[in-house]
Amino acid sequence: MKPIKADPLLDFTDRRDFEAADRGFIATMESGEILDADGNVVTSMKAYDFLKQEAPATVNPSLWRQSQLNAKHGLYEVMDGIYQVRGFDLSNMTIIRGDKSWIIVDPLITKEAASAALALANKHLGERRVSAVIFTHSHLDHYGGIRGIVSAEDVQSGKVKIIAPHGFTRETVSENILAGNQMTRRAGYMFGMFLPKSPEGHIGSGLGQGISRGTSGLIPPTHNITETGETLTIDGVEIIFQMAPGAEAPEEFMFYLPQFKAFSQAEEMSRNQHNLLTPRGAQIRNGLVWSKHIDKTIQMFGSDIDVSFGSHHWPTWGNSEVINFFEKQRDTYRYIHDQTLRLANHGGTMIEIAEQLKLPKSLASEFYNRGYYGTVNFNSKAQYQLYYGWFDGNPAHLNPLPPEEDAIASVRYMGGSASILDKAKADYNKGNYRLVASVLNKVMFAEPDNEDAAQLLANTYRHLGYAAESGPWRDFYLTGAQELTGPLPKDIPINTVSADMIDNLPLDLFFDLMAVKLNGPKAEGLDMKINFAFTDTGNKAALHLKNSVLNTRMGSQYEDANATIKLARADLNRIMLKQTDFRTLMKSGDIVVDGSLADMDKFMKLQDDFEYWFNIIRP
Repeated sequence: MKPIKADPLLDFTDRRDFEAADRGFIATMESGEILDADGNVVTSMKAYDFLKQEAPATVNPSLWRQSQLNAKHGLYEVMDGIYQVRGFDLSNMTIIRGDKSWIIVDPLITKEAASAALALANKHLGERRVSAVIFTHSHLDHYGGIRGIVSAEDVQSGKVKIIAPHGFTRETVSENILAGNQMTRRAGYMFGMFLPKSPEGHIGSGLGQGISRGTSGLIPPTHNITETGETLTIDGVEIIFQMAPGAEAPEEFMFYLPQFKAFSQAEEMSRNQHNLLTPRGAQIRNGLVWSKHIDKTIQMFGSDIDVSFGSHHWPTWGNSEVINFFEKQRDTYRYIHDQTLRLANHGGTMIEIAEQLKLPKSLASEFYNRGYYGTVNFNSKAQYQLYYGWFDGNPAHLNPLPPEEDAIASVRYMGGSASILDKAKADYNKGNYRLVASVLNKVMFAEPDNEDAAQLLANTYRHLGYAAESGPWRDFYLTGAQELTGPLPKDIPINTVSADMIDNLPLDLFFDLMAVKLNGPKAEGLDMKINFAFTDTGNKAALHLKNSVLNTRMGSQYEDANATIKLARADLNRIMLKQTDFRTLMKSGDIVVDGSLADMDKFMKLQDDFEYWFNIIRP
């Protein structure tokens, strides 16, 4: 296999990022592994030791370079009083020294990783209690490890403050609950969860090396930041907040530390181009809004920043370097947004625009603007979809056939699968991998048991993955190849929800989830009213199933309900976690039903269960 050529705009002789990523190194875990209480590996930093060699022919050298930088791990000094643990998880954990205690920013994904990070800091910096934790935003890698550094009891007693953006808890649970099964399945592809860590497999996610596989939790904030300019002083450290909603996360903030002349950029600025639409699926992010948040940072704090650190990657030191970095990150998101709309207003479609849109040299030549995580192609499509939706105006696309039916017809029109395979092999040998992937995908959906097509498509995906500059794109291609040619390792624990997430789920969202899980066709013609009454909290809800839709009125009860279900919120949580079920709790008397048991049973049987291992690359 020939080595993959990197973009000639990139200067691989520039070693400043490596110097910055090494700067301030104090120590790391000698074992190179983080274990859980049972001795299982949660994070293996040493699994990426293969990155110490030169880039092989199976990896884009630009992505290899990014992974080499992200694979650096341990405790680092940003400046006296501000420290980071990097490389223990997808994100960084930042540790700020107050007068007597630590202030922790973004405690990673799992309690095991966060606990190991704090232990490393205490060992080398001197042990201190944690007085406050800051969640910069509502993604799991910024709060999930909370129980590894503080206890719920200390938070409830007021010993520890948890600071987060207004709306944090609702955004945290709503994204993962209502759309969680689809997102989690695709996240397995996006983060290479089922791939070996090797030059032929997962080498890093661009935004970080990978995700820890321990226990995630959530303790709700005790203080919500609501507006830009709000200031808190915690253990002698003054913090000025800047709100940044609707960009990288629905709710997010950054903050400035005047006494350190340091800025926490959260995840608005990173050492890669971020996603305006993540491939795992989420709400689309607005590049214009994103760019304006960064510009506001420059306006508010630009002249006073000596160092900027983030939730991912390594810091930036020096005011001129910080401003240059901020401006070019700002302009990358603005360029993609504005030029997508310009070309759309000329009549370009989503696919056409994404194919031709390229960053200008001044932006594309910066490593921190490269598509190691998000890509220009995907981000342009996201901005088109944000404004225009998926439809491109072509009447043929108003009501296209579903993939399987389209594939069967297309294969027939193309002369059958044998003829297609002959042509595909010729194009494969010419290196026309995108074309081959497109055509053979139709064969797989028309003939899912065609192993010749599966093998050729898998090899095609491998070539596309090896060439990809984006970590997620590489992992999608290689996971697709693996799933085509053999079973995925299904023994890897998959957790779509955690106990803490369920405990903090607002009741109205639980009933919204019931509405999502309602099998509409099975419910056709039914008209039912079901009350829920919670014996421990006093909460009430009235549900009306009609027109195959489930509507909820919180705080109400129907007098003419078919059934009223009386239970404790804690028991509802156990049902959601599949630790028990309605029938078991009814037999034990923990659930009491007034009214028609038959109607209640009929209602419950209308709820779908979601299977994680649904097909992606076959029908």
